[in-house]
Amino acid sequence: MTNLISHLSDISDRYDALFCDLWGCLHNGYRPFPDAVAALQKFRAGGGIVVLLTNSPRPRPSVRKQLGKIGVPDDCYDEIVASGDASQAGLAAGLVGKRIYHLGPEKDQGFFTEVASDLDLSDVERVPLDQAEGIVCTGLFDDLTETPEDYRAQLLFAKQKGLKLLCTNPDIVVDKGDKRIYCAGAVATLYTEMGGVSLYFGKPHPPIYDLARRRLAALKIVADENILCIGDGIHTDIQGGLSDGFDTLFITGGLEAASFGPDPDHPDPALLQEFFDARQMAPTAAIAQLR
Repeated sequence: MTNLISHLSDISDRYDALFCDLWGCLHNGYRPFPDAVAALQKFRAGGGIVVLLTNSPRPRPSVRKQLGKIGVPDDCYDEIVASGDASQAGLAAGLVGKRIYHLGPEKDQGFFTEVASDLDLSDVERVPLDQAEGIVCTGLFDDLTETPEDYRAQLLFAKQKGLKLLCTNPDIVVDKGDKRIYCAGAVATLYTEMGGVSLYFGKPHPPIYDLARRRLAALKIVADENILCIGDGIHTDIQGGLSDGFDTLFITGGLEAASFGPDPDHPDPALLQEFFDARQMAPTAAIAQLR
C-alpha cells in the first residue's frame, strides 16, 4: 500500500540521497516551484544529497545553465545526471554509427558539443538523413506545433534504410507551463511501432541509473536502500526507480493530476490506489506536490 504524505520531511529521514526529477517536480519549464526548492534545500541542510535526475536530452552543463536561467538556485541540489549524458556514452560507443542525422531543435546542439572529458565525439559527423548511418533524436524540431505524426515519412525512410534511432529523452510528453508538448520518446515510440529500432538511455532504462550511482558515489557512498527516487512520470520516474530497486515518491499533481479527482492538492486516495493497481506498481509514497 502506497503511503500518501503531505511533506517530503514526513519520510526524508529514512534517506541519505534523492534522485529527483525536474519537469513537473522542481519546475514547469518556465519557473521553479518555491515549495519544491525549499524542500530540497531543507533536505540538503540536514546532510542529504540531492541528485537531479532528468530525461533532458541535453548534457549536464546545458541543464545547469537552463536551471539557472529559469531561477532554480544552486543550493537546492548537489549534482545533475541527464539522459543526454548517458546517451552521449551510447553515441561515443558507436551504437548508431558515426554519420548521424540529428532530429531535434537547434537549442539541443549542445548534445554534440558539450561532452564529458571521458568521452570522445570528435569522429561523429552530422549529415542529412539520406547520408546517415543512424539517428539521434533529441525532440521535435518545433514541439509547440508539431506531433510525432509529422515525422512519419522521415521515419519510414529511415526504417527502410535500417537506421537505428538513439532516443536521448524517453519522455513521451511534458507540461511546459500550461501546454503539454511531445518529447523525443514519442518519436521513438512511433519509430518502434513502425518496425524501426530505438535505443534508450534515460529513465526508466538502466544506463541513467548506473551513471547516477557513479556520480553520487563521487560525492558519498550511499546504499540503494537509502536512495529515494522522486518524480511525476509513472512509466519513467517510478517504473525506473522500482525496476532498479529504489524506494519511490510519486508526485500526483504533475502529468497524471487529472486522474485523482478535481483538486490536484488533495488527490483521492481511492483513485490513486486504482491507478497504481491498474499499472501493477506500488510506489513507496505519494505526494500532491514536492514540498
